[in-house]
Amino acid sequence: MPIQCDICLKKVATRAHLASHMSVHNLFDCSVCSKIFPTGARLTKHLRTHTGEKPFECTVCSKKFSVGDSLRSHIRTHTGEKPFECTVCNKKFSLSGSLRAHLRTHTGEKPFECTVCNKKFSENSNLLKHLRTHTGKKPFECTVCNNKFSMKGNLRKHLQTHTGETPFECTVCNKKFSVKGNLQRHLQTHTGEAPFECTVCNKKYARSDYLHVHLRTHTGEKPFECTVCNKKFSVRGSLRTHLRTHTGEKSVRCATNYVK
Repeated sequence: MPIQCDICLKKVATRAHLASHMSVHNLFDCSVCSKIFPTGARLTKHLRTHTGEKPFECTVCSKKFSVGDSLRSHIRTHTGEKPFECTVCNKKFSLSGSLRAHLRTHTGEKPFECTVCNKKFSENSNLLKHLRTHTGKKPFECTVCNNKFSMKGNLRKHLQTHTGETPFECTVCNKKFSVKGNLQRHLQTHTGEAPFECTVCNKKYARSDYLHVHLRTHTGEKPFECTVCNKKFSVRGSLRTHLRTHTGEKSVRCATNYVK
């Protein structure tokens, strides 16, 4: 099978022939890692990965970049420009990479595969997050209590437990929430929306976790096990109630505050 030169696209029969052919090109060798580049300009860009140099500065927010293309892409976050349009649904994006990732929502393509469990993802960033479920790596640490998280978004949510910040407000009753997902679930109490339907009995639920619990009535799954007598339960709350039969603890519910 012919081997192609990455620089001039000429095809040769063997790797030995390719090595001989490469001598016709004036190549640029990185003195740090020995990586080879076809032009001096590309070598210059590469060297910044070693030096940390960032000569391109945003005139709006002073953020710096090592490559001019990265600065130009960043500037669109200030201008709102979105030059990359999806040919399927006409949604627009500021970055070509964002458009490529979006197109996979139409094609269903998932090119990024976990080498541990073979689960596939449409975006490399989602694969990297998933890999932490195998490695246990938690690179995001709370500066207040040192609790660690595998995802930056979870750290942001956690920080609101320290600040008390509740930036998400219901437009119907003005109740506030620290997490957007909690607001979205709350809104369903006003709309009556129940978008999660059981495929077995067609019963509908406002939340996916409620549906997940309900499905156990069909599958018989009981994932919560008592560590004392090994009895199993389909719902965590049932396990907590059961544990009191071992501890003698009594559940107390304030009748004045209970609303059915």
